[in-house]
Amino acid sequence: MAAARSRVSLPIFRAKNRAMVTESGRRLARLIIQKRDSSSAASTDIPPLLQKLLNAPDSRIKLTLDSEFTSELPEFPWAALLTSLHSSAPQKANLVIEWKLEKLTKENGKNHNCYTQLISLCENIRNLPIALHIFTSMEAQGVKPTSSVFNALISTSLSSGNLLTALSLFEIMEASEDYKPDSDTYNTFISSYAKTGNRNATEAWVTAKKSSGFSVDAKTYDYLIQCCLKSKKFEDAQRYYEEMVLAELMPNESILRNMLMMFCQQRNFGRVKEFLNFILDGNWRVGTNMVKKIAGLYHEVGKVEDLEEFIVILTKSNQSLEVLSLAHSLIIRMYADRDRLDDVEYCVGRMLKDGIAFSCTEDVEKVICSYFRKEAYDRLDLFLECIKDSYKISRSTYELLGAGYRRAGLSERLNILVNEMKVAGFL
Repeated sequence: MAAARSRVSLPIFRAKNRAMVTESGRRLARLIIQKRDSSSAASTDIPPLLQKLLNAPDSRIKLTLDSEFTSELPEFPWAALLTSLHSSAPQKANLVIEWKLEKLTKENGKNHNCYTQLISLCENIRNLPIALHIFTSMEAQGVKPTSSVFNALISTSLSSGNLLTALSLFEIMEASEDYKPDSDTYNTFISSYAKTGNRNATEAWVTAKKSSGFSVDAKTYDYLIQCCLKSKKFEDAQRYYEEMVLAELMPNESILRNMLMMFCQQRNFGRVKEFLNFILDGNWRVGTNMVKKIAGLYHEVGKVEDLEEFIVILTKSNQSLEVLSLAHSLIIRMYADRDRLDDVEYCVGRMLKDGIAFSCTEDVEKVICSYFRKEAYDRLDLFLECIKDSYKISRSTYELLGAGYRRAGLSERLNILVNEMKVAGFL
């Protein structure tokens, strides 16, 4: 098989459409820059504003926001901004919430949904006092609370570790006529306990939900399965999944991901394939953690053919560029570690043919080290020629090449490399 691949891989290297690779490289570079700059942010608008708020003194936070927003932008990812800001400057995150409340009050806001959203943002900064202040301001405006408002308060209470407050709010809801606990109220408690792996408390709240006349929906089963996985109760997770299927409920993406990860931990290859195909047939997205888990499992037990099949399946499905890039990277890295150059070249050629460029210096350097170990210098030249339009060689990679050429006594190649480093500004 390797010999057959080598006959295919080298022509792919030579016949590569450079324009396609260059464009993929640009797309990948934009993705990497955006991810590095914005972290968990959902928009490239966040980093500049985040930087302004971090640089501004507390006394100018609200003025900075006024200059940035002449009118409310409902689609702006406030949660991401607050999460990033809170990690570095908690007081400034509080001031952002205060500014939003002041804007809402000045506009004489009567929409309880606006207050619900604002209280929900307090969960991102784990600030219950300011959430309660928003609730008080809402009542002062004559806006009556709803179940959704109380649910947001309970969620903020739980996220900030105030269980007694959350339970007190729940009791208030139970005693009311206008904002009784709803399905989301129970799910809020179920989710909170599931995250900690507290199975007894999670199941108790599920029982309470059913006793109150609410059905156990897919979201509830999602939390139950999460809880079982957190507490390593895999048989119970399987039982809840089967119970959900018998109830004719469609699993959500989170459930499928968690079950797939569980089967990986159990090394149940048959179920891994079954669930993976189910996910892809349903046009769901495969996350990077899932790709790492599945590829790592196949790599660990030496199931190369299954790993190859996994790459092909992902390529044919509608997955993100980040996921596809990671999948190609993992298999190239595996072959390079084993010095299987024919397979390395086949996989690199396939990746470039799919319009995906190298995104990690470590992967490129692993391939280069493999060529040096096998003393395949002409093939190394071909590899470097192949990727030059889609990948900018880093200083560390130039240094690796230089060290390899010196050890091999390849003075001519070393001289060419030195000139290239000068052009690149590294010398």
